[in-house]
Amino acid sequence: MSLSKTDYDIIVAGGGLAGLIVASSAAYYSNQRLKILVIDRNSIDVQGRKTISGWICGDAVGKNTVDYMTDRIKIAWGFPEIEHPVKGVVAFSPDHETKVSFDGEGYILNRKKLPQKQIQEASKLGVETKSNIIIRQLITHDNYVVGVEGEDSKTREIFKKTAKVVVDCTGVTSVLRTNLPIKSHIQKKIDRIDLESTGRYIYDFDTEGKEDKTYFDPDYCIIHLDQNLAPGGYGWVFPKGKSKVNIGLGVQQKLFDKANKDLGKKRDLKKLIDDYVGVNPVVNNPRLSSGIEDQGNEWGTWQVSVRRQNDCMVANGYMMVGDSAWMPKPLDAGGIGPAIIAATIAGKDVVQAIEANDVSENGLWQYNKNFINEYGYKTAGLEVFRRMLQQLSNDQINYGMKHFLSKMDIDKITNGEHPEFSSLSKIGMMIRGAINKKLAEDLKFTSKMNEHLVVLYRNYPETSDGFPDWSAKLNAYLTEAYSRFA
Repeated sequence: MSLSKTDYDIIVAGGGLAGLIVASSAAYYSNQRLKILVIDRNSIDVQGRKTISGWICGDAVGKNTVDYMTDRIKIAWGFPEIEHPVKGVVAFSPDHETKVSFDGEGYILNRKKLPQKQIQEASKLGVETKSNIIIRQLITHDNYVVGVEGEDSKTREIFKKTAKVVVDCTGVTSVLRTNLPIKSHIQKKIDRIDLESTGRYIYDFDTEGKEDKTYFDPDYCIIHLDQNLAPGGYGWVFPKGKSKVNIGLGVQQKLFDKANKDLGKKRDLKKLIDDYVGVNPVVNNPRLSSGIEDQGNEWGTWQVSVRRQNDCMVANGYMMVGDSAWMPKPLDAGGIGPAIIAATIAGKDVVQAIEANDVSENGLWQYNKNFINEYGYKTAGLEVFRRMLQQLSNDQINYGMKHFLSKMDIDKITNGEHPEFSSLSKIGMMIRGAINKKLAEDLKFTSKMNEHLVVLYRNYPETSDGFPDWSAKLNAYLTEAYSRFA
């Protein structure tokens, strides 16, 4: 397709963390030669806000992924957008007797301050921003996406702009993806089983309470695996200082509904989180953060995807990055890291496609390949592992974390990859009880399935022509895994 005159070279729909990195990356790699617009539905002072409740997130990100961005597009973050450094992440078993440390150094971000820093950086690179625009639909022509259409939420005027490529960063419920009007390999709708309901508070608290580093540690992000506290998910206690915390949890809704039914209770997510805060002996006298940097961002809920990224993330004139492409890690719903990596890659790849005068599906296809090679190759295996974990009892989680994780497995988890559970073959008949023997067999299955899936992703098709056959192989593997962990 010949690229005709458009209002912009690139329109980024959604001015959150991912959208602003995409725009800055594209401006950097094009030496500011391209005309780039970022559109957000919020006013400029609350850019990228997910809901009226704020930027609902755990706010944690690994130092390695921030460094990935900095090394490639020379954008660095510091105080105040980085609110608190941490030494790593620690996951505790339900009985708090076993812990697994992983993920390395990281940061707790201030999600209200960060967009302002990002807007400054993007503006320096010549990126335009337009706020208060509600995007209703994509503009298409001849099976290509060629722009966006919506309205100004303040003036109610029609907003309509064209571009050579539209990059969708509008979130997990993206109407642009769901209603994509052109032919493509993109999956438009997510299965509800692959969504988790999450919620969190940002609290200040008194420090005179009991010290217990299984509940709060100013140097580490804590994850609690506990099917009673968070059915099908986990709780988190992420420090934002010595007496400030981001505390919340995520649940798989069907499992939460089942737990309520089994207990004869009618708890909602807020009640569950309030109970989780209530049992924490360290977070003493919690109160919504009084700092001006947190106002409007102290409490909220959100839906997060916990599956592999969309099997295809491009179409003619269209790309997806971040939550709109279902990028949060399947195991812990961490979305900031993969979004940073994908956005940095997407900026470079969209520039190359435009400069090559080919923004077709195949012209943009390299973005699929590059993200998968850098990060996405491991997510399908983690998705299978997550489905297996969701069916376990607390006793099984306690036993498995205590007996089945070797140092090699923890190293794998630290790198965000699937553990191998190689020690299981050596344990043999020493495993106690039929239930734990089944657990061992399921862990072996997930490890072997992960091997197959990584090989398959490492052989992701070079062009869209090979996608149907590749997709059929992927779905065969996943169908086998899903039937085992129904």
